[in-house]
Amino acid sequence: MQPTQKLDAIYWQGRYEAGQTGWDTGQITPPLREYFMQLSEPDARRILIPGAGRGYEAEYLHGQGYSQVWVADVAPDALAALQTRVPNFPADHLLLQDFFAFAPTEPFDLLVEQTFFCALDPAQRPNYARQCAALLRPGGTLVGLLFDTEFSQPGPPFGGSAAEYRTYFEPYFDFVHFAPAYNSLKPRQGRELFICLRRKS
Repeated sequence: MQPTQKLDAIYWQGRYEAGQTGWDTGQITPPLREYFMQLSEPDARRILIPGAGRGYEAEYLHGQGYSQVWVADVAPDALAALQTRVPNFPADHLLLQDFFAFAPTEPFDLLVEQTFFCALDPAQRPNYARQCAALLRPGGTLVGLLFDTEFSQPGPPFGGSAAEYRTYFEPYFDFVHFAPAYNSLKPRQGRELFICLRRKS
């Protein structure tokens, strides 16, 4: 299903201003928290969370001691919420940035996906997979959650299926894990895939 309006910075900032942020869980989601807990001791790996919203994943990683966590969003209110909540989060790691136009000087080691993919115009999905690969170093990891369901209401969010998603990522990534999430938040149980993809060399 295609969007009925342009999903640009003005649209998303308007959603924040109107309090229409149903995707916001108010906390890091259990599947991502568990994944992060399995990582090695905090280090200087470069981590990007695109379409980060209010940035609960960034808050968690920063609190654990990861020093190179970056967030990107097109809505100023989203970034401001993280800065207010975590005042010692590095201000220069808060990027008011279009994901598809982002061209950093150094690649990232880890990209974190949390309700960004489902917020995009579905026509952008092939470009999303390509850009994730472009932003990661060879062997870098894309980890996160994708909705494995269709929604009855017009998006965003936009649903889809595991079979569809595979076609976007297979040209660029090896699949480490790509299966239903077992520990989703209750409203999302049975409707999420947990993905862990490694960028091909």
